[in-house]
Amino acid sequence: MITILHLITGLETGGAERMLVHLTSHLDRRRFRSVVVSMTGPGTMGPFFEAAGVTLRSLELRRGVPDPRGILRLARVLREFRPAVLQTWLYHADLLGVIMRRLGHVPHLVWGLQGTETIDTPIVRRLLAWCSPIPDAVVVVSRVGQRFHEGIGYRPRRWVHIPNAFDTAALHPDPEARRRGRAMFGIADHIVAILLPARYHPMKDHANFLAAAARLTASHPDVLFAMAGSGTDPSNRELAAAVAAHGLGKRALLLGDRPDIESLYPAFDIVTLSSAFGEALPMVLGEAMASGVPCVATDSGDAGLVVGDTGIIVPPRDPAALAAGWAQLIMLGDQGRSALGLKARARICEHYDLGLVVPRFETFYQEITSASAH
Repeated sequence: MITILHLITGLETGGAERMLVHLTSHLDRRRFRSVVVSMTGPGTMGPFFEAAGVTLRSLELRRGVPDPRGILRLARVLREFRPAVLQTWLYHADLLGVIMRRLGHVPHLVWGLQGTETIDTPIVRRLLAWCSPIPDAVVVVSRVGQRFHEGIGYRPRRWVHIPNAFDTAALHPDPEARRRGRAMFGIADHIVAILLPARYHPMKDHANFLAAAARLTASHPDVLFAMAGSGTDPSNRELAAAVAAHGLGKRALLLGDRPDIESLYPAFDIVTLSSAFGEALPMVLGEAMASGVPCVATDSGDAGLVVGDTGIIVPPRDPAALAAGWAQLIMLGDQGRSALGLKARARICEHYDLGLVVPRFETFYQEITSASAH
């Protein structure tokens, strides 16, 4: 039995966090034991690990506040479980993982890189690049992410490309979920509903989304725009003011953080990403596609590779292009979008299903642990 301990910065709703749920709950439990450690608290995603029977621990550190007690707390967890591999997720976890490796607490260290988002400060960027030869390997979900990190000085011993994956058994077209979701949000049948599932952050470029929405409503009045993710609730005064400034009013839904986002995709006709930068292999696109919902996304990270010919890719920071992409799918009508959504699902099933990707992690873990045995 190989124990893999996954250290992640936090467990609020996000793509890396959902991928970690999928990975740990689908690894072969006859050969692998998974332990997940959050540097902060259990967050909104903690219950998903517990429901899957995955061991969960929290270091209870305050986000953004350096605290040496984190080293001691993690050391205790490592002594408790004695993992063969410590895999870190997100930058702050990468740095803590290096400390644990240098202190001799783990035989193997693996970094996991999810995005190309700008690293906190130049000092942190240089420190991560300087430390990058220490892990046994760095796992990247996209080639774009690898090139980005090479460009800022990463020189690991080994790059391993394993894309994000999607549970196509759980994610699928669901007419009942569509009816239920539209009733929950008060979306009439004739309305075309467009969802942006993204936390409120400059990377996600909600300004681009809202500007495109304002353009589209001039020619397509029966459209509704929904935003879901951390910081997209009505208490965000900046976002609420931007919605009002664009004259969207009742055309916009601010849904806030939705840990149940995977169950909501069928309620919408189009799922979109308006990101300006920083994407790798966006989980929300694959999830929506697996659910049979066609996508329009900006060309960031591997979005174009994932979507392929089953949706529309537009340049970043171009509201006119984003609005035109939406209009193109609206013109297809319900049946045309449904057919395109089924094509999108087939693409995910063929290239990004968990049944294809999880065995690659299993083989990788076997390789790095068996190498030290010889």
